[in-house]
Amino acid sequence: MSQRIVIRSPGGTEVLTVISEDEPTPPAAGQVRVRTKAIGVNFIDVYHRQGRYPLALPFTPGVEAAGVIEALGEGVSGLAVGDRVAGFLSQGGYAQHVVAGADRWVKLPADLTEEQAAGVLLQGMTAHYLCHDTFALEAGHTALVHAAAGGTGLLLTQLIKRREGHVIATVSTEEKAELARQAGADHVILYTRQDVVAQVRQLTAGRGVDVVYDSVGKSTFGASLACLRPRGYLVLFGAASGPAPMFDPLDLMRGSHYLTRPTLAHYIAEPGALAARAGAVFAAVAEGSLRPRLHHRYPLAEAGRAHEELEGRHTTGKLLLIP
Repeated sequence: MSQRIVIRSPGGTEVLTVISEDEPTPPAAGQVRVRTKAIGVNFIDVYHRQGRYPLALPFTPGVEAAGVIEALGEGVSGLAVGDRVAGFLSQGGYAQHVVAGADRWVKLPADLTEEQAAGVLLQGMTAHYLCHDTFALEAGHTALVHAAAGGTGLLLTQLIKRREGHVIATVSTEEKAELARQAGADHVILYTRQDVVAQVRQLTAGRGVDVVYDSVGKSTFGASLACLRPRGYLVLFGAASGPAPMFDPLDLMRGSHYLTRPTLAHYIAEPGALAARAGAVFAAVAEGSLRPRLHHRYPLAEAGRAHEELEGRHTTGKLLLIP
């Protein structure tokens, strides 16, 4: 028997339905089948479930998984049965067996577990492209990182510090503030008690920050713009509180600001880019300079609980589903 989660209509966590199949799907030409050992839970899974980012129905959610290859389709080279791999998928990850194109998988180094890989692949590559490419952060730059105690926020903070940047972190609680400090944040703002814009202006002597990394969206967008220095960058890469509001592009003229809404897929689209970026993240984890935080493991059948935790913004790190 092989279990997977299926969504037949958009909605709340109740639409995450567990189904069992007698036999896993065989891989077609150019595909591999992986028996998963750990599955990453990400906000994009919530957006897919809600229908905010529509997918053809029915579908199995999940864009991140790690496990062992157990079957190869015709024409696959460079991978073998028994290889331990992690995959960045378009969908289908919430399953005991995942079939996807061979180009979606990367081999794991010997010193990295499947749980570590599923806990860092998507969020680690996201943090990597945000501070290496979207805004090529350099020594001395100051970044404002919203939701800095979340999975991506903690990794992004660590990578910025590796590049000798300064981090101003926003969090909601003292517990999360301590986690942000442990990740290297130079200053922490409790947005539930403090005025973010006023604090940022004070900390930067009125100048503003070079870049804002905003994964929250609706509730932070206005403050993010107001925190920028002239010609600063607002990098909007998520919408945990809802989509950012509509705005007049003339608002950018106040500081000749830049606004971008990047997505990981465009930063790993070139041949070899997925392996290269994943390899950089895995190497940083293996050497100990990048430390993912695991918040909780859930059985695959309890994917709904994981979504509720994530949507409630109660998490301080990564959530995994274990088949």
